[in-house]
Amino acid sequence: MGTTKVAASAAEALRDVADGATVAVGGFGLCGIPQDAIAALRDGGVRGLTVVSNNCGVDDFGLGLLLENRQIDTMIASYVGENKRFEQQLLSGELAVELIPQGTLAERLRAGGAGIPAVYTPAGAGTPIADGKETRDFGGREHLLEHAIVADVALVRAWKGDALGNLVYRRTARNFNPLVAMAGRVTIAEVEELVEVGELDGDQIHTPGVFVQRIFEASAAEKRIERRTVTVAARAAEVAA
Repeated sequence: MGTTKVAASAAEALRDVADGATVAVGGFGLCGIPQDAIAALRDGGVRGLTVVSNNCGVDDFGLGLLLENRQIDTMIASYVGENKRFEQQLLSGELAVELIPQGTLAERLRAGGAGIPAVYTPAGAGTPIADGKETRDFGGREHLLEHAIVADVALVRAWKGDALGNLVYRRTARNFNPLVAMAGRVTIAEVEELVEVGELDGDQIHTPGVFVQRIFEASAAEKRIERRTVTVAARAAEVAA
């Protein structure tokens, strides 16, 4: 790899992910998920993982592939509603789950990347989420103390990146990927296009290379729609056609 951070493949980039690791995974729904890295984790056979992500994919795609192989022991997420296998493993006791309000999850990841050990948030105060957590009053409103998330490994997917690890995301993929990239002790980025150093406009870089330890060029993304919704007018036009 020389002085660059470029790995020849996903398998090489993830070569030392160990059993029992905590892995933060970027993406929003099925958009911007590091699908090559997830496949490499599946093929590598690592087990006992704690995975932190916005959601857990669907039955046959994204993190659902790791659930299918029973490689995940604990899932930390804010939304899990599209995965029947997830439901089965949760109800059977095979899978431990921590559900976190989406904004709280984002802030815990951001705090982890910024070196802030914990944050206070009003989300979840007065609900079962608050059980066992320290609380404090700010301005007459109860807040929970939530600990930052720092993962052993962070996996993200970007639109473009260079050999120094600078990343640019596109549209919805920018929601969680930058936060996840900051929160990893080792961050591995797969990019749709690996460009020459200096080609990226410095003002357009979303994740500076200082946060990225390894990078590789990914295969073409499989563009899936998690749940298709349309307006009444659009549906009427479809029926008329």
